[in-house]
Amino acid sequence: MIANLASLLAARLDQPSRVFYRQHVEGQWRDYTAHDVARMASAWQAAFRRERLQRGERVGICLRNGVQWVALDMAALGMRLVVVPLYVDDSPGNVAWCARDAGCRVIVLENQRLLDALAAEGLAGCELLVMQANREVPGARLVGAWVPPSDEPFQVEEVDAHTLASIVYTSGTSGRPKGVMLSHRNMLFDAQAGLQTVSLRPNETFLSLLPLSHMFERTAGYYLPLMHGAQVVYSRGVAQFADDLVKQRPTAMITVPRVLERLHARMVQALRHRPARKRLIEAAADYGWRRVSGRASLIDRAMGAALDRLVSRAVRERLGGQLYLVVAGGAAMNPRISRLFTGLGVHVLQGYGMTEASPVISVNRLERNVPESVGEPLPGVEVKVTEDGELLTRGPHVMLGYWNNPEATRAALEDGWLHTGDLVEMRNGRITIRGRAKDILVLSNGEKVPPQDVENSICEDPVFQQVMLIGEGKPFLSLLAVTDELDERKLVQRANERLSAFPRYARVRRVIPVREPWTVENGLMTATLKLKRGAVAQRYREEIERAYAAAGPE
Repeated sequence: MIANLASLLAARLDQPSRVFYRQHVEGQWRDYTAHDVARMASAWQAAFRRERLQRGERVGICLRNGVQWVALDMAALGMRLVVVPLYVDDSPGNVAWCARDAGCRVIVLENQRLLDALAAEGLAGCELLVMQANREVPGARLVGAWVPPSDEPFQVEEVDAHTLASIVYTSGTSGRPKGVMLSHRNMLFDAQAGLQTVSLRPNETFLSLLPLSHMFERTAGYYLPLMHGAQVVYSRGVAQFADDLVKQRPTAMITVPRVLERLHARMVQALRHRPARKRLIEAAADYGWRRVSGRASLIDRAMGAALDRLVSRAVRERLGGQLYLVVAGGAAMNPRISRLFTGLGVHVLQGYGMTEASPVISVNRLERNVPESVGEPLPGVEVKVTEDGELLTRGPHVMLGYWNNPEATRAALEDGWLHTGDLVEMRNGRITIRGRAKDILVLSNGEKVPPQDVENSICEDPVFQQVMLIGEGKPFLSLLAVTDELDERKLVQRANERLSAFPRYARVRRVIPVREPWTVENGLMTATLKLKRGAVAQRYREEIERAYAAAGPE
């Protein structure tokens, strides 16, 4: 039984010619075998030994996705060091805070920009290494000089599976991030449970786009494929993602809903002046969804097969032609998008989890896909719902606790049960998320509104690019909306057309249109693409105050 995560790489060394990774390097795609990665990892291990790093000491990884990330991670885990993943696109202050909190001995940085920013933050006792730099920076070294090639074999030490493997900082939608302590067993269990849930084919190719610092990508897009023996292709980035899909022809992908929303928006835009084509695609998706969900008649099947040849296949070709499985998590997803892509032959399975659970708790199944839910728990994962509707989970996937934060650990863990903070409903064994307990909006009349369902419904109208419901302590709800439409009256009408099935108190009275998208760069989304509700509310505080003042007393 594997106890050390690094054994996943060691187990693949008996396949010397099999390509496990592909990455764009210096203008061309390059393939890597397990032996290539193991040689890189062994060089890191030789450098760690030379610097006398001891078991349990922390190594920070602040790199873009690629084989160096994998090699560094495997090297550290193989020597029983603790990996601290850090986001390349996070603010330097936040990266430095996490590194100081974890007490990193070494941080490996992507580029000169990060190096300059972190050097200015001051990280005493920490060795800063940079992959590429255009000039010398005092107190830092180039990776090439610090990690010379090594002929020593890749080393995997024996370890108790419960040993701390990684400190992963939460995205911090409010307040400072907390360091989630995950063991080797935590992540190995979650990856194995994922394999038991979604049956993969022998020669799968995953396209990796989410940062490996994101636990969803790390467990489901790195450890799980390595455990299965699948190939991983590292996308060149968001700007080249569509081209990478076509050129690399992946079969599977781990992603967040925002990526699918962008693909859907691009499709809608392309069909803006082709209404007949749009109706054909919608019909093909409807027939396909009925077939997948087991509700298709013989006529449906015949029509669906014809439309698949005429329409769906062309859509799939724009996604590479081989993509059939997309697992989405990390945020709420519009069920309509899942049904559309699934009906066109690309199965979109929404899952649910959190960093503290390694991270996957539940996921829909290929044969039982209910897009309005986040699926059934993974095998071996226990869940229960409190009287207040909060989801709790227990099992080998639950974290050891929070680093240097016993108070937060006590608040999150109770008799082995992890408090998720999410409000849910359980139906037929499936979990449906209703919102975050702390995000519930309580109107001045006492009505309580979980914003997630309202926001998802409004976003079904493509005029709304991003939205956030507001109204805590107010007499009615308003909406902040990123949109190109500036006529508030039209926006209120269109928003409420999507809310006809909701109680009247859940309708919006005012819409505040804004042009600037909410992004990681402007500080309004986390590195894991979650909305920072507090930051958004503060950014538009004056506009919100004016909107309620203009409405007058209720």
